Amino acid sequence: MSPSDQPVAEVLNRATGPRRAEADELLAMFGEVSGEPPVIWAGRIIGFGEYRYRYESGRTGLSPRLAFAPGSTKHTIYLPEHFAERWPDLLSRLGPHDASKVCLYLKRLTGVDRGVLRELLERTLADTPSTTS
Repeated sequence: MSPSDQPVAEVLNRATGPRRAEADELLAMFGEVSGEPPVIWAGRIIGFGEYRYRYESGRTGLSPRLAFAPGSTKHTIYLPEHFAERWPDLLSRLGPHDASKVCLYLKRLTGVDRGVLRELLERTLADTPSTTS
């Protein structure tokens, strides 16, 4: 995965109806928390900041420190591996959501506690390296 020069608006516009305004709200929140400008990764993910990772196998890659993908049916927020098991205190207070190993899925932001969401993003930043080494 790598960053691109694709316009952010192209990806934001994949969210339609009320989700489009929610995508703008997420864009603002991610930018505030990260202090970084948005950049499109893999043609569909809006990332903020970046870091280099290395697996035990020696394979390396580049990834955004914070990222989300707006969509027509849900917003996908990328978080550290096993975040649901690591941060159940936050997820229990978040509001309506689904989760997988590294993704938080929000059908709508209605009912989602924005303070809890912001704390998830802050913990994610604290959990990822701050430099590209």
